[in-house]
Amino acid sequence: MAIDVTYAAVGLIDIYIRQGLYRDRPGLPQPPYVPGLEVAGTIRALGDGVAGFAIAEPVVTLSGTGAEGGYASVMVADAALTVRLDGTGIGPAAAVAAVPNAATAYAALTEVARLQPGERVLVHGALGGLASAFPGVARTLGAASVTGTARRSSLAAARASALPYDEVIASEDLLTVHGGQRFDVVIDPVGGQVRTDSLQVMAPLGRMLLVGNASGDWQHTVATNDLWLGSFAMDGFSSGYYFPAHPGQAQPAARGAINAISHGLVDIRIQVFPLAEAAAAHRRAENDSVAGRILLAP
Repeated sequence: MAIDVTYAAVGLIDIYIRQGLYRDRPGLPQPPYVPGLEVAGTIRALGDGVAGFAIAEPVVTLSGTGAEGGYASVMVADAALTVRLDGTGIGPAAAVAAVPNAATAYAALTEVARLQPGERVLVHGALGGLASAFPGVARTLGAASVTGTARRSSLAAARASALPYDEVIASEDLLTVHGGQRFDVVIDPVGGQVRTDSLQVMAPLGRMLLVGNASGDWQHTVATNDLWLGSFAMDGFSSGYYFPAHPGQAQPAARGAINAISHGLVDIRIQVFPLAEAAAAHRRAENDSVAGRILLAP
């Protein structure tokens, strides 16, 4: 289908592809190209065989491998990865800022981490665009507690947010504050040393979800013997690869996301740039000077 774009999200994946970090990854677009995996807008035209959608209705897209073209006035999207917004009460800016990431959180927690009611969850990078979707979704799935971490420089903002964390601690103090406590599920979009430190606060049979590398430390490694000795599991999860391979899971994940958002459990800060200032938006994201999500408005 073709979508008249109202807002396009700026993601770290856009930046990594532009920088050439994924030049050898099959299925991902290569520069020069038009970035933009996730958009909100209204349907302009439907492709052959597409059912369940109507012209002019509001929609939001989930991210998928090979998806591109969001930084434009019109984007062609896969209907299987497109979500209807009619009746949800969610506006286009909030939709593209929250729904794709909350759907990622739902799929990751249910299909990979297998989060069970009563389990304890730790989320690193508490205010990040993706990380901030996890506490609300975890709550809807019955998590007993959700702890967030943030760098000391952003700790006050994280603690002041409306996200449903039981507490937010400085990531630098993780082992000091929580060295004697254990988490069943750890969400790590940060990578680097925090990934290794997390092993010391995981419960036996704990699961760590690797959902990003915001630290930029691409050389960091974890000793596999530590996983064996601690009875831990580490699972990578990328919605861009998961949803295209499991298209039937996209709509259930979107419903789980919308449920959490509708209950006010996903509160993401938004900054909007004109599309003409996409380069400035990328610089802002690269400098890590914004919490939440950056959007472009054509």
